[in-house]
Amino acid sequence: MIEAAVTAMTPGGPTQPPPTQPPAPAAAAACDNCGAAVSGSYCANCGQRLEPPVHSLGHFLRVAFEDVTHADSRLWSTLLALLFKPGFLTHEFLAGRRARYLPPVRLYLVLSVAFFLWAAATHSGPRVIEISTTAGGVPNGAHIAPLTEAAGATGAPLAGETAAERNARECGEISLPASFPWHAQLSAAAQKACVKIRADDARSLDEAFVHNLPRAMFVFLPLLAASMLLLYRRPRHYYVEHLLFLVHDAAFIFLIVPLGWLLRSVLPFISGLIAFALVLYIAWYMYRSLRIVYGQGGWLTFAKLLGIGFFYLVFSSLTFAVLFVYSALTLQ
Repeated sequence: MIEAAVTAMTPGGPTQPPPTQPPAPAAAAACDNCGAAVSGSYCANCGQRLEPPVHSLGHFLRVAFEDVTHADSRLWSTLLALLFKPGFLTHEFLAGRRARYLPPVRLYLVLSVAFFLWAAATHSGPRVIEISTTAGGVPNGAHIAPLTEAAGATGAPLAGETAAERNARECGEISLPASFPWHAQLSAAAQKACVKIRADDARSLDEAFVHNLPRAMFVFLPLLAASMLLLYRRPRHYYVEHLLFLVHDAAFIFLIVPLGWLLRSVLPFISGLIAFALVLYIAWYMYRSLRIVYGQGGWLTFAKLLGIGFFYLVFSSLTFAVLFVYSALTLQ
């Protein structure tokens, strides 16, 4: 009571506590990559994660595990959709829903690199089909053998002729018609390639062909996409839509074929059944992806699938023929 009275009698009334100042806003962190201000876990300007430049071992392992397994990496959701949802990734990309899945070109490049590395590692080398015939010349059997084991893979040498001399003689007989453009230069290149191929039983040609095959895909897919412009004129579609569709389907092939090979290796007793089921699934996948992306009826889609198959055979034969000749003529 006394303290209250004294306070009330104080001139100016009761003393007021000094007003509190609002806390100063914390300075925004700066991105180490581009220098922009960062308000969250990632830079809005360049997308880099905000984290200390030097990691402890535990932090490094935790981030690495998250990059591989976390849903934000988009890896597993993209691969599962690619395997089991035909046409889904293309449809989502064209609809503008792109952030949750790997970009098509990146997906294609990663899977194609993995596929061709696997193909090179498991490739058994060039082989020859030997067809046996009866006395009357009627075929009665066939056998696939490595080139080095094939009977008659090279001609018989002359008396006293070495293998190198025989190769030079037989390859020297190669000559293009005089009416052929650059026939002299190409004939000389073909003779040189022939000697090299015969000397190492085509191993260098086989390696060059496998090495150049990924490059050929960058020619083959655009050609096939151009043919789809003829099949899908109404309603009108852009060329890039067809190319995107083929990029996703090619990525699917790059993924499913090694998986099928692995499954056949694990279950060799049903290897034939697995191969048959794989062919059926790929055919159904192509049909279903066309229906999902282009939205046309079943019979029309089936007819266009046959048309795409025809162009596929034509362009693949042309591409592989050119690739074979290019690989042979550029042997070192």
